[in-house]
Amino acid sequence: MAAIQKLSTQGLELLMKKILFLSLSLCFFAVTHAQLDSSLPSEVPLPQPSSFNASRTWITGGAHAVFWAGSYIALNKAWYADYPKQSFHFFNDNREWMQMDKAGHIWTTYQVSRVSMATWKWAGIPQKKAALLGGISAIAYESIIELQDAYSTEWGFSWGDMAANIAGAATFVLQEMNWQEQRIQVKMSYWSYNYPSSLKERRNKLFGTTTAERMLKDYNSQTYWLSGNLAGLTKSTFFPKWLNLSLGYGADGMLGGFENKWVVNGVPFHRTDIRRTRRIFLSADVDLTKIKTRSKLLRSVFYLTNMIKIPAPALEYNS
Repeated sequence: MAAIQKLSTQGLELLMKKILFLSLSLCFFAVTHAQLDSSLPSEVPLPQPSSFNASRTWITGGAHAVFWAGSYIALNKAWYADYPKQSFHFFNDNREWMQMDKAGHIWTTYQVSRVSMATWKWAGIPQKKAALLGGISAIAYESIIELQDAYSTEWGFSWGDMAANIAGAATFVLQEMNWQEQRIQVKMSYWSYNYPSSLKERRNKLFGTTTAERMLKDYNSQTYWLSGNLAGLTKSTFFPKWLNLSLGYGADGMLGGFENKWVVNGVPFHRTDIRRTRRIFLSADVDLTKIKTRSKLLRSVFYLTNMIKIPAPALEYNS
């Protein structure tokens, strides 16, 4: 039973992290939406002053600080307060969930970097400095969670998680530094895994009972993508500016973090007959930020929803 509880609570922690990230995105864009300038490129939805704006910088810095502090307090009260504390320690979870959780960390820090940079540019910070601040902000946000893990008896500081966090931020920042645009984007998609009726109780225990919960927690149903813009990468005018080619990674058949074994009320369940499978995909995609529109609302919607891969047929290799 303890094993089930731990796996279930890990899913809840992931849910909290992604909810907090989405809240940050929506708050920033809701506050600034009324000030959008439709003459700007569609991939930069926030207005950029021609020079440094001190008042906007204070607002942006304050918003980041409030979000970090709020995240720490909310997670501590809603989550970590229920578990005993201990001294700083490490936890090796690199083999869990066939590294799908690490892909989730990369996606999260990439997206937080992207949204954070847009707000720093709104404050009049030059693009490269804004990108660096965005990446640092994303890593700082994730570090708050990792440090709380480090002092909890249930978890510990994960070098694997931190490496994934840094990789996600670096993927964003290095492209801004070298290309001043995102030619390779990190995206996510969800397709509900078809659980047999005999495993639905296990699914509900691990991943929740609602579609919203499962979209955030069910690694069997998630795919993470590297979506490359063909026109940007090849410098060819043959490809439409919005057309991407995506390489995806997913996994399924997972009924536990490390293996398909668990215990319910003292009764062991061994489902090693269910194969844990890695899946590699190749598929077309759309870069929504390359679609030009004068609609302020659409540009904001395109910018935010570009974190999700557009559904399209795919080639698959699995092992």
